Amino acid sequence: MANIHGFLDNLKAPMELVNYRCDYYTFVIKELLKAVNVPIDRLTFAKGSDHELTPEYSMDVLRASALFGVHDLQRAGAEVVKQVENPLLSGLIYPIMQSLDEQYLGVDAQFGGVDQRKIFALAKEVLPKLGYKQRAHLMNPMVPGLAGGKMSSSDPDSKIDLLDTEDAVRKKLKKAFAEPRKVEGNGLISFIEYVLLPAGALRQGEPRFVVERREGKPLVYTDIKRICADYEADILTPQLLKSGVASALWPLLKSIQEAFQASPEWQEIEKKAYPPPPSEDKKKKKIKDKGSMHPGAKKNVTAQPDGHVEGESKEEVSVGRDAREAIERLDVNGEISVS
Repeated sequence: MANIHGFLDNLKAPMELVNYRCDYYTFVIKELLKAVNVPIDRLTFAKGSDHELTPEYSMDVLRASALFGVHDLQRAGAEVVKQVENPLLSGLIYPIMQSLDEQYLGVDAQFGGVDQRKIFALAKEVLPKLGYKQRAHLMNPMVPGLAGGKMSSSDPDSKIDLLDTEDAVRKKLKKAFAEPRKVEGNGLISFIEYVLLPAGALRQGEPRFVVERREGKPLVYTDIKRICADYEADILTPQLLKSGVASALWPLLKSIQEAFQASPEWQEIEKKAYPPPPSEDKKKKKIKDKGSMHPGAKKNVTAQPDGHVEGESKEEVSVGRDAREAIERLDVNGEISVS
């Protein structure tokens, strides 16, 4: 669990929150693997902070930093680290640390998406220069988001959350981008290829994707080529595709959510890892202080039957008992005008 890396990536989250998210994903990964019948008895988890804060590791970071320039490290992290005009030093250290993790975790290979390829290339270069052996690197394609293009954590409609309800899943899939007859850029077809078909193979012994139809027999697929061919021929329409993905995905999510509901510890960690945003207080209307002379100001006076006023502020508001007294009170250019 790359907790230090998560903290360094443009400092988007405090360390305490990152650690809660590591704990959350420990639960998630275990249940994801169990949902597709992968045994987890030999699965272990390690946090980056377990080895990245040691003197030996820190020395290797310094040794590696003397081998590369700013441009090299920016290029290595270009698809992973948030890019800004004036890059933070933390973002430049990030690729070095990911490379060194291969040595300090004692792994034979590192697995990631194709967006990691430049960091993998850096690792193949930096480890031998520090006297360590090269590791193998495995990559899988990036699945487009539901709206087309890259999946975004800031856009809830671009992704399916593991704890989304069945109704929410179907609504999101119904809105998903799926241009008729066009396979390229179709996130749902990519999701079938890289998630649902492999999950079917693990759960049922063979890759299998079934689409129920109101009229005619169900469409049953065991390979992606037939799915693509039928989609281009409009046999598998966007509506059928979305319905089929929802029906295949929900059983996987349901088993994960049942485990979540049965674990008070996981529920508590989820609240800490992803706390709800603070509610914004409604703006309270500010009462302007217009002073005591404006027409609506409250005066500590009482009107009398004959028209004059009595009270603490009577001198400010009184115009007199009669017309003559009112005229006498009229100050024009510092003089009293009486006619």
